[in-house]
Amino acid sequence: MSGLIPPGGAFGLGTARRQKKSKMELDAINLRILACLQDNGRISNQDLADKVALSPSACLRRLKALEASGIILGYQARLDTERLGIEIEAFVQVSMREDEDGWHDRFVAEIGKWPEVCAIYVVTGESNYILRVQAASLKDYTDFIVNRLHRTRGVTDIRSNMILQKLKEVPGGLGVQRSARR
Repeated sequence: MSGLIPPGGAFGLGTARRQKKSKMELDAINLRILACLQDNGRISNQDLADKVALSPSACLRRLKALEASGIILGYQARLDTERLGIEIEAFVQVSMREDEDGWHDRFVAEIGKWPEVCAIYVVTGESNYILRVQAASLKDYTDFIVNRLHRTRGVTDIRSNMILQKLKEVPGGLGVQRSARR
């Protein structure tokens, strides 16, 4: 795994701070374009146009508008973590001391150094954050929790939930849009 910061800032936290672009109307054709792209982000414009029943030029105009509006954030490959040798994936709840100035910014800066952390979410409830963590082995995961996360200034509680089996994963959130239109 590399330590590269994903587009939109450290772990997507920059997306909340990104300038708001104008809200675009998502009609049925735009939703079909998005669904096709989620299934195959490498589809040619000609094939995409055929699937959504548009001319290639009209399809390309809509695609460019979806990109310009910020609905399409980018294109990426989905990787098979098992074939990459990643055996452990967990959601880790982290609670922090909140009585020091800058505790949040300090923690976010620290986790930006850790390639095991694939995503971080600020949440409501008993913890401050939920991290999605991947490791090659239980030994590597334990080393991450004990020698890095636990030793991070301000961390008061860590609770891990190991993922045993992934039953569904829909990237991008289009499922919400589809169900809202039913």
